[in-house]
Amino acid sequence: MKNIVNKNCIESLKGSTDPIIIVAAVREAEAIAYACYDNNIKIDSFCDTEKRKTIDKFCGKNVIHTPEIKNYYKNASFIIASQHIEDVADQLNSMGYDKLYSALELLENFDLNAHKYLISNEYMNSRVSVYKKTHEAYFNKEYTYMRSLDVMVTTKCSLKCESCSNLMQYYKSASNMTYEKIINSIENICKNVDDISEFRIIGGEPLMNKDWAKIIDGILDRNPKRKVFIYTNGTIPPKDIDLDLLKKNEDCINFIITDYGEMSRNIEKLVEKIKLYNFTYVRTPPENWIDCSTIKHHKRSKEDLKEVFKQCCVKYVYTLLDGKLYRCPFIANAAHLKAIPDNESNYVDVTNDIETIKIKIKRLINNRSFFPACDFCEGRPYDPSSSVGYSGKGMIEPAKQTKNPIPYKLY
Repeated sequence: MKNIVNKNCIESLKGSTDPIIIVAAVREAEAIAYACYDNNIKIDSFCDTEKRKTIDKFCGKNVIHTPEIKNYYKNASFIIASQHIEDVADQLNSMGYDKLYSALELLENFDLNAHKYLISNEYMNSRVSVYKKTHEAYFNKEYTYMRSLDVMVTTKCSLKCESCSNLMQYYKSASNMTYEKIINSIENICKNVDDISEFRIIGGEPLMNKDWAKIIDGILDRNPKRKVFIYTNGTIPPKDIDLDLLKKNEDCINFIITDYGEMSRNIEKLVEKIKLYNFTYVRTPPENWIDCSTIKHHKRSKEDLKEVFKQCCVKYVYTLLDGKLYRCPFIANAAHLKAIPDNESNYVDVTNDIETIKIKIKRLINNRSFFPACDFCEGRPYDPSSSVGYSGKGMIEPAKQTKNPIPYKLY
């Protein structure tokens, strides 16, 4: 597939008479905006596919809803701040824009620590590093790259959110994944891809697996200096013995804490421990939940399935669950629950057929069409205010609890 994004941008943008737009009001965009400022490149505005992001200004500039950009700019040059470079390029190109640029050249000699951001400089450095690798992979089609790998260490959760997008509300017999199977699976994946930028430890609630820290230690032993993000709901304070195990990799460890208020009953103890051990953390409330957790066979046409996949915001969220690699957490858990028919096109079993894993993983990563399991998903769009490729109800109340597991059809 031909690249329609330009790798070098500084001289072109300096000499441009067109308005210059940064695409995606994401964390990395703040660093890219500063890099433009340092290079005397004037930014006119931002644009984003999520309409909710257009309410407030970003970096002091207006944010325009991308589908409406033609109402503001007939001609423009775009710097893509999103890690989903191919999706953004396709969208803008279909609207008639062809002056599309990666920020790789802008960030090459950028002094990140010369500026302050809405997030910590350390966290921004991590985000920019992943951005660079993602964009470099776009320009090198032979490079087999995974931006991140979600490692599901458990399907147990200390909460039971009825609209959990990872489908925890359906589990009647939740369980922990074993250290041996997780590490063996990761070893097989890492042997057959060129790079994984970061690992995300998820569940359920990952701290419900007593081996959660041992698993992280095993991952970092085999992937030194990689960033590891632990997603937790603040209900379980970690034990000192676990944090002591991770201390030697202090610079790699990051906690992402969702604050559910009173339900996050041990969040202050958790934060206190994290600070004591000098680990990085981010604490945010549950927000921007959309209706995307219903498991239903839609019987869509091939063209409709392509649209659902095209609009999906999690189609690059590679997920490892019980020895199988998937492209998203919905497919992973729907398959694990047996809530969809078993279809080998939906995953790669990384514990078997070692000789063919490399080919199968590359095929999984390069799929630009859809997976059979997509027909059982409501869709999870970048913009939930749009009905394009989406069958759900849009934004919903976050973290509403259910007492009992939700029933579903078993295949």
